[in-house]
Amino acid sequence: MSTTAVPRLTAIAIDCPDPVALAQFYARLLDWPAPAESDEEWVTLSNPDGTVNVDFQQAAGFQAPTWPDPAVQQQLHLDLAVDDLDAAHERAVSLGARHLDSQDTFRVFADPVGHPFCLCAC
Repeated sequence: MSTTAVPRLTAIAIDCPDPVALAQFYARLLDWPAPAESDEEWVTLSNPDGTVNVDFQQAAGFQAPTWPDPAVQQQLHLDLAVDDLDAAHERAVSLGARHLDSQDTFRVFADPVGHPFCLCAC
């Protein structure tokens, strides 16, 4: 199997009501640099070691998770970088993913139990 179809974890995106505030909290908690740029809808917190970033995405009607009570589940999705988007798409589907949406540089899937994730062209 070609390694160009195997994704690499690059970011974890977390839904929230205020991306700027939550990113600032995690920057402090993790002792990572505060985001240099941000907007009200999307903030990226970059890991100083260059590995996995944490993204914060504004979600309309956000409800905080009630963990461990499952009344409101946790909200996040994975962004996975790939060198060959078409090959990675085919591999994901063959492993049980369900294709949900396609954009120019990424595709959205649901895992076998419904959690969303994106394959992103790098």
